[in-house]
Amino acid sequence: MVLSGREWSVRKGFDSSKRNLSSAVIVFSPAKGSNVWRKQMSNSSSISHFLLLPLADTRQLQLLHFCLFLGISLAALLANGLIISAVACGHLLHTPMFFFLLNLALTDLGFILTTVPKAMHNSLWDTRNISYTGCAAQLFLFLFFISAEVSLLTVMCYDRYVSICKPLHYGTLLGSRACAHMAAAAWASGFLCSAAHSQCIFPAPVLWQCPGPVLL
Repeated sequence: MVLSGREWSVRKGFDSSKRNLSSAVIVFSPAKGSNVWRKQMSNSSSISHFLLLPLADTRQLQLLHFCLFLGISLAALLANGLIISAVACGHLLHTPMFFFLLNLALTDLGFILTTVPKAMHNSLWDTRNISYTGCAAQLFLFLFFISAEVSLLTVMCYDRYVSICKPLHYGTLLGSRACAHMAAAAWASGFLCSAAHSQCIFPAPVLWQCPGPVLL
């Protein structure tokens, strides 16, 4: 078969491209030399800190936010501290309703101590950084106290339902052991919910490899 000069150059270029493509497939094929592929394409990435969005850009507003956070946190700490002290020290308040109220005050204290101090620190010192571990711990504790508080509110609703609808069986259904079990279940449910969400958001560690042409 006789080819013209133009057809011969096109045919030659096509064969050359085909050979280059074949060699490229051989080089990047994960079936052969997978160890070399992993060595060349292995990738790792780690996160050391996060940058938080500031509540205000001006220094005066940042100091104002610090004062507001300080006043609100002190008022909340004082109120919840008084509730805990009154229930713990007052023998007349050793009832199921006040027992659950004491646990609810503990969740409020934990929630305040988890989020407010970091916000106050950032507003006072004009910083935005938070470490990866600190962010994960803050998220875990935040979800833990919030979930436990929701569970405790549900238990308190059940306590009020029994006291109103079944007053004669109130002492039997809500004895000291039953109240302790329900409070423990509320804290445990908060822990499980927080652990599940934290693991989904912060999988450990942030490290992956590329064993093939698909990035996992």
